[in-house]
Amino acid sequence: MDMAALIAVVGVAFFFTYTNGFHDSANAIATSVSTRALTPRAALAMAAVMNLAGAFLGTGVAKTVSEGLIETPSGSQGMTILFAALVGAIAWNLITWYFGLPSSSSHALFGGMVGAALAGGTEVIWSGVVDKIVIPMIVSPVVGLVAGFLVMLAILWIFRRANPHKAKRNFRVAQTASAAAMALAHGLQDAQKTMGIVVMALTISGHQHGSEIPIWVKISCATMLSLGTYAGGWRIMRTLGRKIIELDPPQGFAAEATAATIMYITSFVFKAPISTTHVITSAIMGAGATKRVRAVRWGVAKNIVLGWFYTMPAAALVAAICYWITHAIFG
Repeated sequence: MDMAALIAVVGVAFFFTYTNGFHDSANAIATSVSTRALTPRAALAMAAVMNLAGAFLGTGVAKTVSEGLIETPSGSQGMTILFAALVGAIAWNLITWYFGLPSSSSHALFGGMVGAALAGGTEVIWSGVVDKIVIPMIVSPVVGLVAGFLVMLAILWIFRRANPHKAKRNFRVAQTASAAAMALAHGLQDAQKTMGIVVMALTISGHQHGSEIPIWVKISCATMLSLGTYAGGWRIMRTLGRKIIELDPPQGFAAEATAATIMYITSFVFKAPISTTHVITSAIMGAGATKRVRAVRWGVAKNIVLGWFYTMPAAALVAAICYWITHAIFG
């Protein structure tokens, strides 16, 4: 196996993780920054550290990505498929980042994998795609919306007699913990997705047998995600933090606590690679709707949700085109 091909795929995988970091940094900290619970730089530094730590908490999501979505391709064709899948995901990440749209880096990657596999004649495990990707993609935002609404209702009832100014001040402090939990969950989910791709590349190239994740892969993916997170995704942060709804500290805490809990459950119990973007966005909508339903800017929310449905097909198309071009050039 050509070592250059392996280096190219692993390098592009690390770059995807970097784009994932700055694209999705808003997931963990937008609410904390918008409510002034944390300064932007302090929030980004905290998120970067927690992303790094979260990457070492499990391997279930990585194994789903490396074994449960497409049959592991072989030879140079396999490396071309992985390369094309990553390029498709990176392209969609950069496009949505430019327009400030909080789409899912995870589903961009999965769409890229499916599109490149179909273009390269590799079998797609459709049962795995449906069970681990499509169903969670539909269910997790609904759960986030409803749970965010209910958690915020509970907070309003519990603190109904509290002094509003003192309560908001205390919730700003609490948001430091909820944002950290969210960043840890983001590292747990998103670093593992790239780990799964790198393991596939090592398997195809004959440098590894089995699904164990080498320690250098964990460290590298975690580091690139953290560096990307610290670079920040200011365009998307504005969309999540201000354009959907003007959040106050209790709402920010409710949204972050809800989203983090859902992500821990799906990671450890179901080993499903869900979208952190989908979960936190829907939780923000749910928590914000307790103020009044019209407080949520549903027009902005509609555009975001439509973007979620475009993500996988768009990334799949770019990946397929990239596969055909790369295969035509390099054979």
